[in-house]
Amino acid sequence: MKITYDPRYNIAYIYLQEKTMQVNTIQVSQEMNVDVGLDGKIYGIELLNANQQLGSLEQGKLVVVNEALGESAEIRLSL
Repeated sequence: MKITYDPRYNIAYIYLQEKTMQVNTIQVSQEMNVDVGLDGKIYGIELLNANQQLGSLEQGKLVVVNEALGESAEIRLSL
């Protein structure tokens, strides 16, 4: 899994798996799109207005936690 963030446009994309085929984009809301392959698998999630979506507007960071290993990493989100 990979997460990208573009502060210029405040958009995040969560890559759940590599796109190996054509995907259809489903608009879930005005701020979220989901890419679904013809095989029914979700390949990625696009978050518009990402700071607000990720709850980081005040904190300015995204924290990724690996519960199994007890490890975490912080990614600074800035506009």
